[in-house]
Amino acid sequence: MFARFSFLAVVALLASGCANNSPVLGGKNIGYGDSKAVELVTNEFGSTDLQMIAETMTRSLAQSGILQGRPVVQVYDVKNKTSEYIDTREITTSIKTQLMKSGTARFASDNTAMQSQVDQLKLQNQSGLYKKSTVAKTGNMIAAQYRLEGSISSIVKRSSDYKDVFYKFSLQLIDVESGLAEWMDEKEIRKTTER
Repeated sequence: MFARFSFLAVVALLASGCANNSPVLGGKNIGYGDSKAVELVTNEFGSTDLQMIAETMTRSLAQSGILQGRPVVQVYDVKNKTSEYIDTREITTSIKTQLMKSGTARFASDNTAMQSQVDQLKLQNQSGLYKKSTVAKTGNMIAAQYRLEGSISSIVKRSSDYKDVFYKFSLQLIDVESGLAEWMDEKEIRKTTER
């Protein structure tokens, strides 16, 4: 009887040691939500819009057949032509991530990260700080075959009872050598609020 009780006590002790006993900090009205849930807090650009745009563009580009053989693509910043702040880099980062995970494309340093790449090569080759056999050689960067660029614009209409916001996201893939647009698509989103 005592042996059985001791065994159960040890099992209970081990089980409680495996439980997550981390303290919870913060307010009572805060909790985690589903990151894929439709967000309708306001009719401004939000997380659901970003996800819809990224998924639509990624699917369209991947299914176009243009990206055969995993070509190298350079992504340019998406131009924000709306009247609100939109982190357009997050849209292109989501598109890049999905294309990379699917094995559809490879990506060169984008136009804003290129200077960091050049600075790193200079540091390795000119500073004398690094062992020569480990230094990345200059002149070996892979040039992009395509560039991906786009824009987002909006039209806002208001009345005494409604606010209507129409977003249009356009993206195109351009062959760097020929300058020809090889793929284009757009995603439209309308959000209406009744006052």
